[in-house]
Amino acid sequence: MKRVIVGLSGGVDSSVAAYLLKEQGYEVIGLFMKNWHDDSVTISDECPWLEDSNDAMLVADKLGIPFQTVDLSAQYKERIVDYMFHEYERGRTPNPDVLCNREIKFDVFMDIAMDLGADYVATGHYCRKSTIEKDGKEIHQLLAGKDNNKDQSYFLCQLSQDQLAKALFPIGELTKPEVREIAKAQGLITAEKKDSQGLCFIGKVRLPDFLQQQLKPKEGVIVEVEDTLDVYNQTQIGFTSKESELEYLAKKPVYNISDGKVVGKHQGAHYFTKGQRKGLAVGGTKEPLFVIETDVEENVIYTGQGKNHPGLLRNVLFVTNDELHWIREDLALAEGETMEVMARIRYRQPLEKATLHKVTSGLYVEFKNKQSAITEGQFVAWYNNEELLGSGVIS
Repeated sequence: MKRVIVGLSGGVDSSVAAYLLKEQGYEVIGLFMKNWHDDSVTISDECPWLEDSNDAMLVADKLGIPFQTVDLSAQYKERIVDYMFHEYERGRTPNPDVLCNREIKFDVFMDIAMDLGADYVATGHYCRKSTIEKDGKEIHQLLAGKDNNKDQSYFLCQLSQDQLAKALFPIGELTKPEVREIAKAQGLITAEKKDSQGLCFIGKVRLPDFLQQQLKPKEGVIVEVEDTLDVYNQTQIGFTSKESELEYLAKKPVYNISDGKVVGKHQGAHYFTKGQRKGLAVGGTKEPLFVIETDVEENVIYTGQGKNHPGLLRNVLFVTNDELHWIREDLALAEGETMEVMARIRYRQPLEKATLHKVTSGLYVEFKNKQSAITEGQFVAWYNNEELLGSGVIS
């Protein structure tokens, strides 16, 4: 009998995952991860992880499976929290959920599970796994979840073949309403529970408050840039190669304070991210202002009016070799090769047509249509139909 350790988070998805595995005849053990908690930045007096671990325990009890809590806060702080601060300081915008899966759930947690004699680790993610044979070798595929509104394959875009080999995603074939129905029918306490928001496992945290603990406020100016700025109208012609054209298109404009007018003040460029609209507190513009660039060195935020401001739109991005990751290592491109894919640069973004170009220093992703707010530090993930093939950090 195969043993599976389920990451019970106290939510409905992982509860139903545990129930389904038990029905399928696995020996199931529930494990709740206490990842990080800092009372000084949670929004309310409630203690989310206590409530969640209690719900997870009640679900395990109802299903008649063993349950325990593991405290991973030290690893979480080191691998996620410190990394996030470091990225924000560099003026990049990290994605804690992608990291949490790569570093915590399918690494630290997986090691604990294997030490407990598990054959597999299971989570309540809306995605699917399939296994094919190629040249006599087993290859694991990561597929989108059946529920289009809930597909979470993007969050798992950094998993490896080794991690996938030991992973199970029991609810990947179901839609959210079906999952809730099963929970209700089984009398699970989490059936009606709202989906958790906020940072993966940090609980209900306000990101600026969280950042302010480490990144000290420092006042700077907000500059509004007109959409008629020269840099937007340069047309370069006569590239010597496709690569030099891609390099040109992937470069973001460099702004100076003299490129626009000062319209307000902010408390620190590292609290803002490209494409952000809220929190600028500048009124009186015809269209809302969006952040088009943050300069953490000079502590300046550049903004533009309207979501079609040319400062927000680009169609090429670059991923360096050391931040490039193929789930399907067998399909990895060699230098000079290209591949037609569907790609997204953030969770829940509809997939867009793109071409991958492998060059010596990394990989260019060239979108057919311009993308809004391509943000350094976020992940780009590319697919063939339903299968996620690889991903990388936008540089």
